Amino acid sequence: MRLFYSFLFYVWAAKAAAVDSIWTARYVVTMDARHRVIENGAIAVTGDHIVAVGTRAEIDRDYQAKQRVDRPDAILSPGLINTHTHAAMSLFRGVADDMKLQDWLEKFIFPAEARNVDREFVRWGTRLAAIEMALGGTTTYTDMYYFEETVAEATKEVGLRGVLGQTVIGFPAPDYKTPSDTLAGTEKFFKTFANDPLIVPAIAPHAIYTVPDDVLKACRVLADRYKKPLVIHLSETKHENEESIEKRGKTPTAALEAMGVLNGWTVAAHGVWLDDADMEILKARGTGLAHCPSSNMKLASGVAPVGKILALGIPMGLGTDGVAGSNNDHDMMEEMDLAAKLQKVTTFDPTALPAETAFSMATDMGARALRLDRMIGSIEKGKRADLIMIRLDQPHAVPIYNVYSQLVYALKASDVADVMVNGRVIVRNKKMLTIDPAPVLAKVAEYRERVKKSLAH
Repeated sequence: MRLFYSFLFYVWAAKAAAVDSIWTARYVVTMDARHRVIENGAIAVTGDHIVAVGTRAEIDRDYQAKQRVDRPDAILSPGLINTHTHAAMSLFRGVADDMKLQDWLEKFIFPAEARNVDREFVRWGTRLAAIEMALGGTTTYTDMYYFEETVAEATKEVGLRGVLGQTVIGFPAPDYKTPSDTLAGTEKFFKTFANDPLIVPAIAPHAIYTVPDDVLKACRVLADRYKKPLVIHLSETKHENEESIEKRGKTPTAALEAMGVLNGWTVAAHGVWLDDADMEILKARGTGLAHCPSSNMKLASGVAPVGKILALGIPMGLGTDGVAGSNNDHDMMEEMDLAAKLQKVTTFDPTALPAETAFSMATDMGARALRLDRMIGSIEKGKRADLIMIRLDQPHAVPIYNVYSQLVYALKASDVADVMVNGRVIVRNKKMLTIDPAPVLAKVAEYRERVKKSLAH
């Protein structure tokens, strides 16, 4: 009999395909075209991609793994996608709160950046932000800041995926003193990370009100030449819109359209003050949007017309924005919760922005907003293995009746246990595997004293 069972095991082993890893969970939330949720599900991963998705019985029958993660009290989902932030500004966390955007920028942030931001500031600030994002389940983020090649280095060091935009602005910046120098530096950045498995280099003109028109047009030309995205702030505040209409006779969206800036791969952050004509332009141009509910609430910028935007089929992801006052953390679980509730309370409709849609904005729809949906955003065969395990073994996580409701309204960033990006495990049991947080936290304490002294002058 023992020989018989040995024979059966040999036959099974011979038929089972070898893979690098198998992850199993109580629920696999695929976010595929049908948004399938597989109970007692599993996935198989080899290299950087997903080989198979199914029930645990199916995956265990067909595959053998070198490594396994089995969490019967967890949800396995695609990694979260933060479609707008300024990572290195994490070193300015809380430096200036409770004020209007223009005052915040002109009286605090721009001066603080001028006195403090250099390449090493950006490196350590990005490390801090990337660790926070990774531990909270974010696997891809879109950035807009200075010294972006250094942002890319730190992002890869931690193991995250990034769409990283080199900021272009109409006054001397910490890295480049003129827009022409910035454009030349961005072109070099494009070439350096042209085929990187984790980094999509981008150009990021700050906004229509801080970048000259000829430079905005040049940014579009450069992005198109290298087939890279252009990232920009768009219609974030009422003041921005009114100023544009007064000076140009057009909304920011209409003005950018007239210049040809939206005619290509574009990711626009905020979109709070879009009118119907603006939305039709964005739809026609295939522009992706980033909704930042925490930031818009904290700065009193307004409420984005998310329902109208989504009804038109415009892909809109979620973003935390930077944590220097417009938001104070990189918690994408919180953004999902706030996005849904903000739409409900402002439309007086509890059915507005259901939990499933909010979670979609943080995963598959966010990927569409970035035009990376062929690669990430869902758990499907052939896609990159960007995955997170979210535990369900805490009092606030049970009982569970609806997976999406639990993800959006109950679970927390601190419930994330394991994180894989591009097939590489970067967080296991809530611990970073790629970088030691201790030296980063120690360096952050040094920067705090430096920033405090700079603001005292």
